[in-house]
Amino acid sequence: MSNNLDNIVLIGMPGAGKSTLGVVLAKIIDADLLIQSKLDKTLQKIIDACGPDGFIEVENEVLCTLSASRAIVATGGSAVYSDEAMSHLKSIGTVVYLRVSYEELESRLGGLHERGVVMKNGMGMSLRDLYEERLPLYEKYADVTIDIDGLSVRDAARRLVDQLSIL
Repeated sequence: MSNNLDNIVLIGMPGAGKSTLGVVLAKIIDADLLIQSKLDKTLQKIIDACGPDGFIEVENEVLCTLSASRAIVATGGSAVYSDEAMSHLKSIGTVVYLRVSYEELESRLGGLHERGVVMKNGMGMSLRDLYEERLPLYEKYADVTIDIDGLSVRDAARRLVDQLSIL
């Protein structure tokens, strides 16, 4: 297992732009793709088959065994539900929270249920409920927080580069 602190780990709500921003910045490791590859199913099918807690267990296993160097790691929005996974990610990189307001997020996202979003309190959760549940977790684990409301992907990437003095 690598113990490199030269990675950048992106966390944030679904739709915040973690994967998109990661692609723009550098070599990306998309945790959602690793999970889908491991089980050969889409995120939503994994959630349907395993339930939210089962999905979080799989996600935890994948994230805790992740080894990378000089990479951008785009986590799934639910990564923050696992203290073990987040501790590992913090040990191999700088955790960057891409903060987006609820209003911006609402305008970016369609339905949550088609996106493979883990909702610990069931499918009846609203986007607002999910946002309020996860917000303190993102803040807890973040080494750096970057506000990306109203920014294009290019401008968000520039802000990240400027704030971290990378690339």
